[in-house]
Amino acid sequence: MTVYTAIKKVAKTNGKSIYRIEKDLGFSNGSISKWNNSMPGAASLQAVADYLGTTPQYLLRLAKEEN
Repeated sequence: MTVYTAIKKVAKTNGKSIYRIEKDLGFSNGSISKWNNSMPGAASLQAVADYLGTTPQYLLRLAKEEN
């Protein structure tokens, strides 16, 4: 699983869409989906984790576990 997929999974559980997260956090459209192929910056990952009520460590661990 990628970081993007982990975020998508947690977001779905919270009833949020990737689009909504990007819009609410002021990210450009499609920026989180790019994390499917690359690693996000620490500040961006922290912002998404805070938004979803979790930690960056949890998101990274979730992404790693599913590989």
